[in-house]
Amino acid sequence: MRDFVFIIGPCGVGKTTLAKQLFTHYKSVYIEQNMIPEFLTLDGETEITGAFEEETCWSNTVALLKNFNTLGYKNIIGLDFDDLRTKDIPEVFKGFNYITLKLVCSDYEQNLNQMVNRETGGLVDVELLENMYLKILTRPLLINEFEIDINDKTPQQVMLEAVELIDHATTLSDYEYIKPQQELFYSWIFSKGLR
Repeated sequence: MRDFVFIIGPCGVGKTTLAKQLFTHYKSVYIEQNMIPEFLTLDGETEITGAFEEETCWSNTVALLKNFNTLGYKNIIGLDFDDLRTKDIPEVFKGFNYITLKLVCSDYEQNLNQMVNRETGGLVDVELLENMYLKILTRPLLINEFEIDINDKTPQQVMLEAVELIDHATTLSDYEYIKPQQELFYSWIFSKGLR
């Protein structure tokens, strides 16, 4: 069993769908970064925005994930991070038995159609999706990261492929890691000029 299963990828590739399926399959823990409670200010006056908001969400998500692990939970599923945080996973979770599943869609039109027709509301920013898609699709894999191309696959097929990787892929817990340049990653913070 893994300590952690991270799911990353651009919008519209089924990260949340896969996470919910894996949650049911492994009967484990499922944490999306957007589950962090709302917060407005540190001092009751100054609004929190941008980079500090993302840092607060990330720090709290990491603390939640590690706390569940300390309590003995396994196959803890984490997702919904800013893509730039993907490069932090090998550093923050070194020594743990984790795997990162990078969901991509080699067919941009399929990815775009899935975003436009989402049940939770259609895509508003096509340029954002295209930039995110290209960065995430072309970035080299990190330590313990495995790619799943969802092109022409049902959610069930993607889930079965993910389970096979989670249960059988060889990963490392002790390794040397040099963080890749941040230009290889997409960041909503950079895209909004907030950092």
